[in-house]
Amino acid sequence: MRNQFISPFVKPVYVMLKPVGSLCNLACDYCYYLEKGKLYPEVKNHVMSEALLEKFIKEYLECQTMQQVLFTWHGGEPLMRPISFFKKAIELQNKYAEGREIDNCIQTNGTLLDDDWCKFLKDNNFLVGVSIDGPQEFHDTYRRNKQGLPSFYKVVKNIKRMEKFGVEYNAMAVINDYNVDHPIEFYHFFKDINCRYIQFTPIVERLASHPDGTHLTSPVEDEKDIKLAPFSVNADKWGYFLCTLFDEWLKEDVGQYFIQIFDATLANWVGEQAGICSLARTCGHAGVMEFNGDVYACDHFVFPEYKMGNIYQQTITEIMYSDKQLKFGADKHDKLPRQCKECEFLFACNGECPKNRFLYTADGEPGLNYLCSGYKIFFEHAAPYMDFMKKELLAQRPPANVMEWVKNNR
Repeated sequence: MRNQFISPFVKPVYVMLKPVGSLCNLACDYCYYLEKGKLYPEVKNHVMSEALLEKFIKEYLECQTMQQVLFTWHGGEPLMRPISFFKKAIELQNKYAEGREIDNCIQTNGTLLDDDWCKFLKDNNFLVGVSIDGPQEFHDTYRRNKQGLPSFYKVVKNIKRMEKFGVEYNAMAVINDYNVDHPIEFYHFFKDINCRYIQFTPIVERLASHPDGTHLTSPVEDEKDIKLAPFSVNADKWGYFLCTLFDEWLKEDVGQYFIQIFDATLANWVGEQAGICSLARTCGHAGVMEFNGDVYACDHFVFPEYKMGNIYQQTITEIMYSDKQLKFGADKHDKLPRQCKECEFLFACNGECPKNRFLYTADGEPGLNYLCSGYKIFFEHAAPYMDFMKKELLAQRPPANVMEWVKNNR
């Protein structure tokens, strides 16, 4: 099986593709991308043309300096494009590969998968990231279609369908104000369905009214009427969620179930690159291209002020190595407040995602991450176990030895 958590961010150039922009068959309450279609009110059909697809694939492959190249297909819901579109993409990748090894990852809500899709994904070695927020009650709280109907049963049915066809997949879960209170039930659900690769992300969004009808706020906005979205996770609860799930994982699952945030934390603990950008020292390594060729600094920064260019006017290399994009990446570290730079756990979180850094420190300095207190709770709790696993790795022994150590020291 492929390593599911090899970071794409070690690649010289990485740009996520949005073949249908923000179009989606679901209407999840916390979705950060649905309203991005309002950035293009003059365009009725937010669908990537085959001409742009070819231009991107050709340029993307030409600008790579490494043998392995990763394509990531995102949305909205990318499966709203027909299989024929992705068959064309595979054809173009093969046409311009020139000996490079190409991997494809597609992120989906899982509701549109059928036998034909699963056969295509398996035959072409796609890795699938499927969104599922835990048991039915947790998942259906926020993940419903445009008619308000739940999506859980379709997703679980199609996960089983992928397993039948041998499609490799990761579970991608959002931790929100509801499921954060139920870490054990959340974790055991994924074990019950035998999902061994789990990614989960805390949802933090700020809301305000804008003239164009959008509500999500750009990180540069700092007006007084901005409010935290009701589905956002509580910072301290996020920390306790991680601690509880971590303890459960330590009992018997290290080396058997792979939880991305724990893997990334351990990587930072031993001085290696974290497998997720939020815990990396800098960002700006991962751009996103919309259906019309517009390239933004990051998938969570699709706002006009973070538009870096368009591949009809500039090459991908020019955009991703522009002064503006490089500054965006460097600002993650450079703009940390003193409180963060003096924190004993800076090496572990690196200030986390810049989009969440909207609080002020005790000294009144801007740039403190909303989730800071939660991460401190987790890192303080996990430190002895991370220290032990670090020693095991440095001695070329499996970090899973921590499970026996835990049993002998509790």
